[in-house]
Amino acid sequence: MTHQTTLRQAVSVRGIGLHTGQEVELTLCPAPPDTGYVFRRADLNGFEVAATPRHVTHVSYATTLMRAGVMVSTVEHVLSALYGYGIDNAILDVTNCEVPILDGSARPFVEAIAKAGTLALAAPRQVLRIERRIEVIEGNRRLSIEPDDGFFIESVIDFNHPCIGRQTFACEVTPETYRREIAPARTFGFLAEAETLRKHGLVRGATLENAIVLDAKRILSPEPLRFPDEFARHKALDIVGDFALLGLPLQGRIRAERSGHGLHSALIGRLLREANAWTITGDALTGSAAARAATKAVAALAVHG
Repeated sequence: MTHQTTLRQAVSVRGIGLHTGQEVELTLCPAPPDTGYVFRRADLNGFEVAATPRHVTHVSYATTLMRAGVMVSTVEHVLSALYGYGIDNAILDVTNCEVPILDGSARPFVEAIAKAGTLALAAPRQVLRIERRIEVIEGNRRLSIEPDDGFFIESVIDFNHPCIGRQTFACEVTPETYRREIAPARTFGFLAEAETLRKHGLVRGATLENAIVLDAKRILSPEPLRFPDEFARHKALDIVGDFALLGLPLQGRIRAERSGHGLHSALIGRLLREANAWTITGDALTGSAAARAATKAVAALAVHG
């Protein structure tokens, strides 16, 4: 695909927020070229919060965006669906402060996008190509990105639980592989942590139907695993969603071991601050003034502070 894309028509989904437990409707709308992804709080006169790294404010158990005190939380699954599906531009109208969790995966969002259809725009698509390896390490957790010919993710997780253990999932991310191999993977959590999290205002909307819930020995949720390595696949889903904040299709290989939203945010911030680690490519832009302007705009997305 050499041109940017958007949705052909608006489409809505409705559910509850994973952490707030409140009802919310999300409407995915078409957007013009170079919009990227912009959340619009329909309950606050359409106040806009662009999905960019500079608006990331919390990364504990979900990715939360905030601008001028206005928040939109748990954005990673819908952003993952848009980015993985190959949609470059969308306005996301949301009627509350949190995106609905639905079944805990990106599959319902992918189904909504398919229903809306894809529209090719006149503007050329740009690609953020990784030129040099960047890595962040926190204890036994690490995340790196390095040059590659496509967009690849290798996700390794390691949980001391009989239903999880050590799992590895590796995949080239294309719209087809994303829809088939990544989007259906559900979020997961542990019953032992639920009470503590609720005391901190989290997982108030969690149920056995919108997450894979585990006790010390077994899976409590009634639906069987969709993949034997569903846990590692969901980590890949989250990686796609957080890297959607870059705003451009990515050409590079991500290797993750025990990663989470905080590590994703740290790597994105470091990557964007090191301008010699990436370039902007595109047939209509390479070597042009437009390419230099695009590079400057992407660099401005870096997390400051």
